[in-house]
Amino acid sequence: MTYYFVVKRIIDVCGAVVAIIIFLPVKVVIALHIKRVSPEGPIFADIPPRVGKGGRHFKMFKFRSMIPNAHDALLTNKKLYEEYIRNGYKIEAEKDPRLIPGALFLRKSSIDELPQFFNVLFGHMSIVGPRAYFPFELEEQAERYPEAKKHIETLLQVKPGITGPWQVGGRNEIPFTERVKMDAEYATRRSILYDLMIIVKTPVAIITGRGVS
Repeated sequence: MTYYFVVKRIIDVCGAVVAIIIFLPVKVVIALHIKRVSPEGPIFADIPPRVGKGGRHFKMFKFRSMIPNAHDALLTNKKLYEEYIRNGYKIEAEKDPRLIPGALFLRKSSIDELPQFFNVLFGHMSIVGPRAYFPFELEEQAERYPEAKKHIETLLQVKPGITGPWQVGGRNEIPFTERVKMDAEYATRRSILYDLMIIVKTPVAIITGRGVS
């Protein structure tokens, strides 16, 4: 297993460096677009910390596709928050009033997630891994679905990923209980070959936009 983690880290670092360089022009264009259509806010999303390996919290880098203080706006909008909880901590992009112009393209193409390669480089994340959950998301859902607790404990044994089994398997079409089960199975089954299989499937999932919101 030590071999797996060493090789995986080498792949992560090399892959992150290459991706950061290749996508630099795209990131510059996106940053300029965000400042043009929503100049009052930052370029990166101001979102709560995510949960990483071992339950440690970290700041995820992501291009801002919403209005400033979007999370606070969600918490103060009862109807929107209820839909957010009901849909497994997601809101269909077409129905989300907090999105800035061009946000639908950013999210459906997953371009807003390009800055996460810096998280990979810094060791917070891996290119392939479970979803990076919000702390309150895990707490509330574990209380709501006690059977999910064992899966949550298992998936937190590895670093979350930019892509992973749920991203290529349907994303938001998958309910929370199935999502954490898939992530736990990944953490148990983990192998370099399995990672490569997920990486190969990722472009298809992005192009088809299956389950994206």
